[in-house]
Amino acid sequence: MDLLKVVETAFAKEIDFPEFGAGDTITVSYKIKEGEKERIQDYRGVVIQKKGEGTTKTFTVRKSTGGVGIERIFPLYSPLIDKIVVNKKGKVRRARIYYFRKLTGKKARIKEKRF
Repeated sequence: MDLLKVVETAFAKEIDFPEFGAGDTITVSYKIKEGEKERIQDYRGVVIQKKGEGTTKTFTVRKSTGGVGIERIFPLYSPLIDKIVVNKKGKVRRARIYYFRKLTGKKARIKEKRF
């Protein structure tokens, strides 16, 4: 076994996050430290991509506020992430939906998967 894999498995915090992918609408509860105070801020948006492998895995979430698109990249195994909630499962045909950045209005909707 590779030494890097041994170190990753030894120090990786076992977190059970729900399964999500590109096109899903999720809410990320993120801990923010301001001085000595700590609070949890919710960030809700559409997952644009998942990237990386092992403990370096990241995902990008895009939300639109006042007509301005805001993207944020989160490390999946960050200790600052409190929880992740999947609000909607989106039906998309790509793993990275960068085309979503150009869409506005009704075109920016993603179809919901049926269960």
